[in-house]
Amino acid sequence: MNNHLSIIGVPMDLGQMRRGVDMGPSAIRYAGMIERLEQLNYVIEDLGDIEIPRPKSNKESKLDNLRNLNEIAEGTTRLAEKVDEVVEKGSFPLVLGGDHSIAMGTLAGLAKHYDNLGVIWYDAHGDLNTADSSPSGNIHGMPLAVSLGIGHEKLTSIHGDEPKIKPENIVIIGARSLDEGERVLIEEKGIKVYTMHEVDRMGMPTVMDESIEYLRGRTDGVHLSLDLDGLDPNEAPGVGTPVLGGLSYRESHLAMEMLYQSNMLTSAEFVEVNPILDERNKTATVAVGLMGSLFGESLK
Repeated sequence: MNNHLSIIGVPMDLGQMRRGVDMGPSAIRYAGMIERLEQLNYVIEDLGDIEIPRPKSNKESKLDNLRNLNEIAEGTTRLAEKVDEVVEKGSFPLVLGGDHSIAMGTLAGLAKHYDNLGVIWYDAHGDLNTADSSPSGNIHGMPLAVSLGIGHEKLTSIHGDEPKIKPENIVIIGARSLDEGERVLIEEKGIKVYTMHEVDRMGMPTVMDESIEYLRGRTDGVHLSLDLDGLDPNEAPGVGTPVLGGLSYRESHLAMEMLYQSNMLTSAEFVEVNPILDERNKTATVAVGLMGSLFGESLK
């Protein structure tokens, strides 16, 4: 794995309705992320936080059933440009959220550099909604659909009009809360999904072996987008949309260890850490622990 890491914080809280997730990047840094990765002999460049525009008034900004559409489009465009720059100079982008709407910007910035970018979407949710299918209008439930070129033009055109990823290059792991429109899209596009049923039945080693093998044969780079709500709320309480019955701390460490051993990862992001909802920064500490495993921490 590339030993030059560029950290990009994205204090975005506009993609959902619960305040506090904009403090996620600070919470992750406070939990010792940089020190942990430096101990693994990585060269760390912390680029600070992307400036996120704020709505011009305290009234809810909603356009075409999409909450804070203009501000999110502007903020994720800035992120896309920064990620593009980081990859261009040969560094590994490690993005800290913020809510999961930021993935639109991350993937848009990465897409300029890959013909077949693979994505591991480690999440309780599919994030495949559109303005028509979303019950809430929250854009943090839409970034995977947007990156496929499905959704509002202001979002699908971030850092380029073309789709950023292909459905056959996606693996969703840990899903246990899918809206009906998402189920339809998954079936229609043939997206590979390992729900918690599959994880329980097959075991995490098999799920990861299959995911790695599936992506290795068809991609020229792989991005990990890890939503902390993929873990069970008992393990990661500080998230905005917790869903019971999630992945365990140990399963998640194993998944990260196997990704490191695969030597195929080219970028990563950790999102939805909300310190206001957390218990003594537990969720940020979990995120940092998972980063340790992802970047090669070992007892050997």
